[in-house]
Amino acid sequence: QVQLVESGGGSVQAGGSVRLSCEAPNYMYRTSSMAWFRQAPGKEREGVAAIYTGGGSTSYADSVKGRFTISQDNAKSTIYLQMNRLKPEDTAIYYCAADAGRVFAPLKAYQYTYWGQGTQVTVSS
Repeated sequence: QVQLVESGGGSVQAGGSVRLSCEAPNYMYRTSSMAWFRQAPGKEREGVAAIYTGGGSTSYADSVKGRFTISQDNAKSTIYLQMNRLKPEDTAIYYCAADAGRVFAPLKAYQYTYWGQGTQVTVSS
């Protein structure tokens, strides 16, 4: 059983910043695609940002480009999502996801096998 350990999240005012963390098992971290997804009430889960930990390539949803940054810390087998200039529409449960065997960073939920428990991010206006 692969366990992804998420941390971060919380409540913030519009314009503020939040950083999420997701630690993966070391044995799978280095050659994995890892990503952040989010799901707001009544909406489908959407990909926010992804990274291929083996090479560092990244991808972002258009709605977060220029505001969110995904990064990695190989020593900690951890990825981060730095979220700046947050908007009320960023309010959602954020999920970390991972999958092994790819050399790119997809943003489709079906392309990920392992999921974290989710962490709430609430942005007030």
